[in-house]
Amino acid sequence: QVQLVESGGGLVQAGGSLRLSCVASRSILSIDVLGWDRHSPGKQRELVAQFFRSGTTNYASSVKGRFTISRDNDKNTVYLQMNSLESEDTAVYYCNAKIVDALGRYVDYWGQGTQVTVSS
Repeated sequence: QVQLVESGGGLVQAGGSLRLSCVASRSILSIDVLGWDRHSPGKQRELVAQFFRSGTTNYASSVKGRFTISRDNDKNTVYLQMNSLESEDTAVYYCNAKIVDALGRYVDYWGQGTQVTVSS
């Protein structure tokens, strides 16, 4: 199991930047996939960015080139640097961890979410 605590959300003008942080309760080197999803009213939850244990990253096409996911293994923290924010980025952002169980299945863990609001 793992507990995830997000921080860094807030209100920002379009074109601005924010950095989200997610601290895990265990070594992130033991987590198979660590990343960020977002959910806004009337829309389905959307994958934003992922960091695989191998070091590979994956981004939604809507954020590629604007958002960067990174991690600090010593601090058990994953970050999401968000630049050139747009009103469409307004959402609750959730940190997500996927850990493979004894049967080889991914088990999902979520943080409580942090609100990001981009004003146009």
